[in-house]
Amino acid sequence: MRMTLIDWLIPAALFATLVVFALRTRKYSDSVSGFLAANRCAGRYLVCVAYNMAQVGIITLVWYFQQYYDTGFTSIWWGLVENPLMIVIALTGWVAYRFRETRALTLAQFLEIRYSRAFRVFCGLIAFIAGVLNYAIFPAVSARFFIWICGLPENFTLLGATIGTFPFLMALLLSTAIFFVFLGGQISVMVTDFLQGIFCNITFLAIILYLLTTFGWERIGETLLASPEGKSMVDPLGIGAESQFNAYYWLISAFILFYTARAWQGDQGYNAAAITPHEAKMAGVLSGWRWRVLMLVALVIPVCVKVFLTHPDFAAQSQPVHDAIAALPTDAYRAEGRVPLALGLILPAGLLGMFVAAMYGAYLSTDDTYLHSWATIFVQDVVLPVRRIFTEAPLPADRHLWLVKGAVLAIACFAFWFGLTYRPNQYIAMWSALTASVFVAGAGSVIIGGLYWPRGTTRGAWAAMLVGIAVSAFGILAKDSYWAFEGLFGKDSVPQWIKWVHGNTWISGQVLSFVAMASAIASYVVVSLADRKEPFDLDRMLYRGKHREELPESERDFREEYGDNLPAWMRKIGFTKEYSRADTWITAITVAWPLAFTLLFVVGTLYAVFFGIEEANWMTFWKYWTWLVFATGCVIVVWFTIGGFRDLRRMYAHLERYHADARDDGTVEKDRNG
Repeated sequence: MRMTLIDWLIPAALFATLVVFALRTRKYSDSVSGFLAANRCAGRYLVCVAYNMAQVGIITLVWYFQQYYDTGFTSIWWGLVENPLMIVIALTGWVAYRFRETRALTLAQFLEIRYSRAFRVFCGLIAFIAGVLNYAIFPAVSARFFIWICGLPENFTLLGATIGTFPFLMALLLSTAIFFVFLGGQISVMVTDFLQGIFCNITFLAIILYLLTTFGWERIGETLLASPEGKSMVDPLGIGAESQFNAYYWLISAFILFYTARAWQGDQGYNAAAITPHEAKMAGVLSGWRWRVLMLVALVIPVCVKVFLTHPDFAAQSQPVHDAIAALPTDAYRAEGRVPLALGLILPAGLLGMFVAAMYGAYLSTDDTYLHSWATIFVQDVVLPVRRIFTEAPLPADRHLWLVKGAVLAIACFAFWFGLTYRPNQYIAMWSALTASVFVAGAGSVIIGGLYWPRGTTRGAWAAMLVGIAVSAFGILAKDSYWAFEGLFGKDSVPQWIKWVHGNTWISGQVLSFVAMASAIASYVVVSLADRKEPFDLDRMLYRGKHREELPESERDFREEYGDNLPAWMRKIGFTKEYSRADTWITAITVAWPLAFTLLFVVGTLYAVFFGIEEANWMTFWKYWTWLVFATGCVIVVWFTIGGFRDLRRMYAHLERYHADARDDGTVEKDRNG
């Protein structure tokens, strides 16, 4: 099956709906705080759905498709090691709560408040460079995905000229992302991301149900149980030969989840968008539920594609897909293309159009968010602080916003050029890990230390960033310069140490990222302690205690003091007076899920180690687990849809009466948000 008329009409209808809603946001984005942080007026469900959708681009789904095609259900089991940290993050509002308390519009603005202006500019520049390199492959991956799933030709003729489909589609996708950013900044981005999130939730559930009923659990079991020894797709302890997504990958992933909370700035506009710190915290609590829908669709699709491509019952139907995959030039392209090529034949008319529309929503939600974020960081944290060296005069809001829009356009042009020239030589997950670590390896230390440790110093922050950058840059050079040496000067020109790193698959981008982060932590702690400086006044930065009265009146009314009347044990695990009875129940239920699966993980792993579990029994467990998560996902979609549209209505009402402060433009005055 390929795209029919109805399949083309569905994405067109989604695009038209997004335009209508985005146009309504235009009048609210004429202030700097409105364009950059949606005037800090979003409720928990709106932030949760939109923020998570901003993280679910085609690039992310292709990442998961590659991973789960190779590892099946085993990655789900080892991924449970993240659950204890997810509980801590949810209960405490780890990083998100305190960052929102600073009232900083960007991370680097917080770094100026906590450390120095020079450090802000440096970190802003590094975040921008790492982020743009990380983002630069997004449009190319997305364009190839649409070409493969829609069965588009390599070239087409327009007005007598032959045009390449790949560059044309990249330009078209980038143009729509730019359009929504220009229309209303973070408000437009957040509203459209939310609508796309609701549509994608519904579509993903429909896709899951169709694939599971079409292929059947019996065929799925036969396919997965036929995996070679050492690469089991159902037994988590049977993956000894898996060199990429093994147990060590997930242990490192759990550490990175905690260490880099809010450090990666690709979606930084959401960091300051919540109406209060408590709403930001509750959005983080709810995010765990939202990801469970994505997690299941990202698993079911590649598993069913594997059945389609390898099970004897589909040999004739899948042959065209095998031929198309074999024609792709590299292993990286083949790993990237097999799922969309197969889905183009598997999905029926209507459902294929819904999926293509959902993938367009996934593309747009990530790309407009990233364009907005990296442009904001470049202007707010590099251009404007440097400008203040020469003049203290405030920049008019209209010129300020045009600077951001100009940066958006420049980043899009770079991504277009990069997408035309870059040749992938490893899985997307590894490229993403390496490029992100250039910034987050050191940033995790300076953020956590800056928000929670008064002894952290500016010199310690510099040391952490420089060490993190150096180790990460070494990793990128080692893993991604092999093809450049070989392509430009021949295989004999590649240095021996690069050949060694490139040839050892266990030295992945994930491993190199962990080494960079551990080195940065050690540098931050050692240098800060050696400084022997007076502790930093965290209460003043966070507007706590006697400094609460210094908050702007429009925000002070929303905040509550921590409740001394609550039991001490509740305060210690993150509950405060701000929690309503409903908040307490939501948090308790949300925490109960990962806690239950953590216990299951510990007991199941120990039992499997000492007594062994047959693969057939693992397969039965995964069957019941899949349907449990699917049923839970149905409840979540209804719950979050109702809550999200309620928050959307409240946001519009709040924006109607909100009066932006012209001084709230990201500048820092006397170690505070200007």
